[in-house]
Amino acid sequence: MHEEQPIVDELQEMEELVPERTVEEPTMVHEAVAPPIEEVAEVEPAEDVDQAPLNAEELEEPEDDGRMKAVDLIAPTRLDFLAEKEAAAEQPVKSAEVIAFANQKGGVAKTTTTLNLAVAFAESGYRVLCIDLDPQGNLTMSQGIDPDKVEKSLYDVLVNDMPISEIIVKREIDIAVASIDLAGAEIAMSTKIGRERSLEKALKEVAGDYDFVCIDTPPSLGLLTINALTAANKVIVPVQCEYLSMRGLVQLQNTLKMIQENLNPDVRIEGILPTMLDSRTIHAKEAVEILEENFGDLVFQSRIKKAIKFAEAPVKGASVLKYDSTSSAANYYRDLAKEVLSHGSA
Repeated sequence: MHEEQPIVDELQEMEELVPERTVEEPTMVHEAVAPPIEEVAEVEPAEDVDQAPLNAEELEEPEDDGRMKAVDLIAPTRLDFLAEKEAAAEQPVKSAEVIAFANQKGGVAKTTTTLNLAVAFAESGYRVLCIDLDPQGNLTMSQGIDPDKVEKSLYDVLVNDMPISEIIVKREIDIAVASIDLAGAEIAMSTKIGRERSLEKALKEVAGDYDFVCIDTPPSLGLLTINALTAANKVIVPVQCEYLSMRGLVQLQNTLKMIQENLNPDVRIEGILPTMLDSRTIHAKEAVEILEENFGDLVFQSRIKKAIKFAEAPVKGASVLKYDSTSSAANYYRDLAKEVLSHGSA
């Protein structure tokens, strides 16, 4: 009996200890972890999430996860194209005005008109290039250059695709020279793909370097003249004030219509220029009247009258404007230049 009493006493002691430990343990943990009451009171309560303002970090785009987006696949090409188009519209590149001087009849002052009008443009401050597309090389000779001694000419440009800048010679104006080899250019080009556009392609190299390109064509409507009309924006037709000379205008108009339909829809006749006019004869006056009746406003008001200066100037390797600057012959082409410029060619 005496042995059981100590066991009972021990059990009672354990029962007293257990509740005390369960009460004290959470109190001690609370005192150890919880902050002081004063510190808790200082912390401001959080505002409602919907009303809380976004900070800078929250406004930033999410980090790139490495996956491609639809815009990466489609937009760049389109955006780049639009940007380039906009830039091109803001800074347009001005190309040269290309004027072909054409008439299949010879002896109508095509070369004289090409050179002297070009020099008149240059006198007004324009950058001018002349192109001698005539195998006779008269324009080249009119600037004191011997076509027989030219090593590289338009033949090499049209047939062998040589850059046109390599055959340009500087005189009163810049001139792309001709040589006798040009006579064989049409045969050499006959098997060439795009042969009608050979001159047009060659001019792209220097189109931004000049304000005007004046092309002297041969007295025919062959491949060389077709190249000139295909490359040109405008055509000036010198016409000798004689009845037979004017008959060729119909054929030229037919050729030009063919060019417009198949090669160059933008080319048009800038004007018909009466040349070698002898105002003393009734025939010359009647010829001009016939021109005006049939072609109306296409006929220039300027008239190029006969003058010995036109024959003398090429012998000196100069234009008439340089040979005799104050002569009436020089002023004819200054007046023509003003009229062409007033048509909006500048």
